[in-house]
Amino acid sequence: MTAGPVSIVTSRVRPEQVREASLVVIIALLIVFFATQIDGYLSGTTFTRISASFAIVAVLAVGQTLVVLTRNVDLSVGSIVGLIAYGVGTLLGSFQDLPPVLVIGLCLVLGGVLGAINGVIVSWGRVPAIVTTLGTLAIFRVLLVELSGSKTVTTESLPTWVVDLPRVDLLTIGTLDIRPLVVIALAVAVVFQLGLRYLPFGRRLFAIGSNPDGAQLVGMPVKRDVFLAFTLSGALAGLAGFMFLSRFGNITVAAGLGLELQAVAAVVVGGVNIFGGIGSIGGAVLGAFLIDLLSQSLTRMEAVSEFTRDALLGLLILLAVASDSVILARLRAGWQSARAREMARRETEGAVVG
Repeated sequence: MTAGPVSIVTSRVRPEQVREASLVVIIALLIVFFATQIDGYLSGTTFTRISASFAIVAVLAVGQTLVVLTRNVDLSVGSIVGLIAYGVGTLLGSFQDLPPVLVIGLCLVLGGVLGAINGVIVSWGRVPAIVTTLGTLAIFRVLLVELSGSKTVTTESLPTWVVDLPRVDLLTIGTLDIRPLVVIALAVAVVFQLGLRYLPFGRRLFAIGSNPDGAQLVGMPVKRDVFLAFTLSGALAGLAGFMFLSRFGNITVAAGLGLELQAVAAVVVGGVNIFGGIGSIGGAVLGAFLIDLLSQSLTRMEAVSEFTRDALLGLLILLAVASDSVILARLRAGWQSARAREMARRETEGAVVG
């Protein structure tokens, strides 16, 4: 008894892989569309510009994925980015000889501390994540306003290596330049994707999001893992804060505003289930690229206003959640059914052979 080709494909291709493949197709179609609407769009310069913005959102999306997998959400990351960018920028203005490794490590640690505050309140305080992170979003932004005293960190006050970092060409392919911020973002994505796949901590995040009560009953350290997810999200927001500082140079109290929405959108559009337990880092990174592709491309179209771009971002989130609830839910049910039939077929064959 052999399984048909449809059953074989259904049993081996996960619904999340379907979402990721569909994102690749959508990105390709959008590139073709914008190429017909914008002169000189298909050039390395265009994608170099998109990648610079994408890198920051991608790093935030990786951290947000860890949190959303546990059936939570972190809305404070935009404020963490702004606070770290301004605080570290001010520090570098006074101590320009600080080693790069120390600066980046400091951003990770400070961001991790801010993320840990969220983790403690959610895990042991039992306050819903959306309420907690809405509160810390405002608190961290107020801290930034008080810290700044209405002053601005300027490019002139920063060390040369910070300002020049986003413009360093690691690799040039025609007119396309591969730069450090993109490499950092992709390296972060690869490391955390491998961690989710192979480390016990990563596998527990999926279990916690799928069934928190069940995970607690079987002895998983649910509170500790949720705390770690928020801490890692904060640490990556701190890294994104350094990247933001390096890319823009001039930092005001508005730094990082709206990045939390882009991070959540990237995760949801990338196929990470907002109700937890399902998703991948790769999908979130593709979602981040899609969002920045739309944002950067629509900016070059004079007929599209900033408000329209924000509306399209909101529409993307709604469509992603709707498709996840309807289409992908059916695909998952079909995948589970196909897996069950495949296991039953193998057991039957084993019994016949025995």
